[in-house]
Amino acid sequence: MNFYNTLTTAASWWPTKLAIADPWGDMTFGELLLETNILKQQLLDSGVRGGNGVGIHVHNNRYFIITLYAVLACDATAMPIGYQQTADEITEATQEANLHFIVSDNPPAITGHTSVETFSYSQLALRKTARSTGQPAVDFVPDAAVMRFTSGTTGTAKCVILSHEAIWQRTLVANEGLNLTENDRVIWVLPMAYHFIVSIMLYIRHGVGIVVCNDFLAAAILAGANAYNATVLYAAPIHFQLLANNKNSTRFSTLKAAVSTTTSINRSTCYTFYQRYGVPVTQAFGIIELGLPIMNGRDSETHPESVGRPLPSFRIAILDEFFMPLPPGKTGLLAIRGPGMFDGYLKPPTPASTLLRNGMFVTGDYAEQTDNGLIIIRGRATSMINVAGNKVFPDEVESVLMQHPQVQQARVFGQLHPLLGEVVSAELVTREGDDFDAEEIINHCRKHLSSFKVPQHVQRVSEIQMTGSGKIKRT
Repeated sequence: MNFYNTLTTAASWWPTKLAIADPWGDMTFGELLLETNILKQQLLDSGVRGGNGVGIHVHNNRYFIITLYAVLACDATAMPIGYQQTADEITEATQEANLHFIVSDNPPAITGHTSVETFSYSQLALRKTARSTGQPAVDFVPDAAVMRFTSGTTGTAKCVILSHEAIWQRTLVANEGLNLTENDRVIWVLPMAYHFIVSIMLYIRHGVGIVVCNDFLAAAILAGANAYNATVLYAAPIHFQLLANNKNSTRFSTLKAAVSTTTSINRSTCYTFYQRYGVPVTQAFGIIELGLPIMNGRDSETHPESVGRPLPSFRIAILDEFFMPLPPGKTGLLAIRGPGMFDGYLKPPTPASTLLRNGMFVTGDYAEQTDNGLIIIRGRATSMINVAGNKVFPDEVESVLMQHPQVQQARVFGQLHPLLGEVVSAELVTREGDDFDAEEIINHCRKHLSSFKVPQHVQRVSEIQMTGSGKIKRT
């Protein structure tokens, strides 16, 4: 099985339907396959072979998608590289990932590698690394399709390996929740290097048109969606916040679903978005190791703070520190079992089967399941703040801070304290032109949070550092 074959199938079923709309224009599925096969031959002629690791350092457009499928067509293993990464970060990641080649539309950004061979195809260039082409990039997963580093929100990122079979399974079962068909068009605002399996690859498989919008401001998203009659918005909380606060009278003309991913979204943003556009925000819990196992399908209007219930093919459990199941209403570690699970981590080589607890993958997230089965994510175990033995999850405090009219963005973290162990602190980006009143913001938190959760320090900053996948960087 090679996932590239889903593109050939899509091109045979919908040859004249829109596949991608981007700054380069419109492209049908038939044209997408034709261009992919041209690049595939270029790669083969340049020495790319099965088992090679090929980095993809390409902007958010059709050429990222073309390169991804062309690499798979060569039976090589693809590793997308985020454009937000520095040259040092790219060098470190590509060396750790055992890459043999790197395809880039900006070759000077790729350092630490040998010769450059420029394609006649578009503006792409191929860099060969110093690695011997005889040894596969991943030797313990024979049909490795893609590698991707985790977002690294709280520490060192891990390189996750996915086989063709795993991608096939997860793009099938994820659509149990998304319910996308060839009649849908998605307005795309996320970085493709971090979001491409249960999104881009799923869309291609199911004949969904992808409308790329690289300007994340509300006016641009609305204009792109309405110009192409988009039916789905798949975005991060920051996009929904900008759209919810947009003062323009423009509305979505054809939107029927709005899916929020990457991190938790606060209830007030969901409510304001729904009031303005008439479309409820559906939270989806995605994780590179498992795909899209949980989604809030039918309770998004009444419980937007929840990520919903597991999709039919998945099972979940909430576990204590000894990995024993907890009853509803108790907060513990989220564990999930289902199809499309990752095959392992690259370094040290670790098959996924060795990491499971009773067949389940423990995600590292603290969560709670309500009596009616809804799942609420409380926060990452590694970002939890311990205040005199009490657990504080940054997501909860950030959600309350975001309800204050002065606050545009918030990052909550723990600071060491000689008596309490840690206390809660916060960095805030405030709305332009607003005065900053720290005491007023702290008093706002006192009204909505237990005393040990209230920030002891708040500081205004110009920006909050984000990961390439759109999550707050908590290191």
